[in-house]
Amino acid sequence: MLITCVAYQDGNKLAEIGKDEIRSYLSRPGCFVWVALRDPEPSELQEMQDEFDLHELAVEDATHGHQRPKIEEYGDSLFVVLHTIEAVGDELQAGEIDIFVGRNYVLSVRSHSPKGLQEVRARTEREPELLKNGAGYVLYALMDAVVDRYFPVLDALETRLEAIEEQIFANRSPRANLEALYGLKQKLMVLKRATAPLLEGVSRLFGGRVPQVCAGMGEYYRDVYDHLLRLNQSIDSERDTVTTAISVNLAMITIGETEVTKRLAAYAALVAVPTMIAGIYGMNFQQMPELKWAFGYPVSLAAMAAIDGYLWYRFRKAGWL
Repeated sequence: MLITCVAYQDGNKLAEIGKDEIRSYLSRPGCFVWVALRDPEPSELQEMQDEFDLHELAVEDATHGHQRPKIEEYGDSLFVVLHTIEAVGDELQAGEIDIFVGRNYVLSVRSHSPKGLQEVRARTEREPELLKNGAGYVLYALMDAVVDRYFPVLDALETRLEAIEEQIFANRSPRANLEALYGLKQKLMVLKRATAPLLEGVSRLFGGRVPQVCAGMGEYYRDVYDHLLRLNQSIDSERDTVTTAISVNLAMITIGETEVTKRLAAYAALVAVPTMIAGIYGMNFQQMPELKWAFGYPVSLAAMAAIDGYLWYRFRKAGWL
């Protein structure tokens, strides 16, 4: 569906226009049109393709969706795919924003993304000096807004990781910790897939041969690149920490099993000593030392208690009990 269709000239908003007026505004010098769609039908994209003369391959990608984040050039225009990541409860909801950018137009197509981009339009309209740069500045503002939304998601994942790390050493369920860590690792992968592919694409917007539509905006795109670089480094660091936490959790499981094994072995030794003594004197041979001794029974019990007491002391000192 159509969200907005606005014409701008020399950094100022001219008017909200209808789709049938787009072509007339595109022909005006210094004017560009910004159209925003949300979950459009193929017919709506076809209509925009006719208005802006969009490349058919780019339109096909936007129609099917589920594209990898990328920045592609088609002649004098750009096709940009961004992934939006929103935290919904304990889960991450991924959406997609496809942006077509030309000399005198911007078409943003939002799919499966609940949070809109109204604040981006408000920001650009508050900065007429920058908006004079035209479609290139709008593209920067859209990319900057999407990238900035990744930071709160990453912060929430870092906080969750810290909580899980505390549970590892609090004798909580090891299985639950492993499930939580693996789920966290999957979420970091979702975030990684949204940010990593953009690094190379954004680097082409401020260094070397810059697309004409982005000319004069190099420092702004460099800022987006710096944010993406910081995000990727933080994500890699968090993934390494999660991997370490999984190893620590498995080590804690092994240590716990070893403690149980030592404790069982200690109790088995305490039982084995009286069992051995009782077994010897329960063999019923006629000729056995102390068999008819009056103090044989209490002495045997005392020996059992003394040996077990000594073993208990040694095991406790060694930390087995």
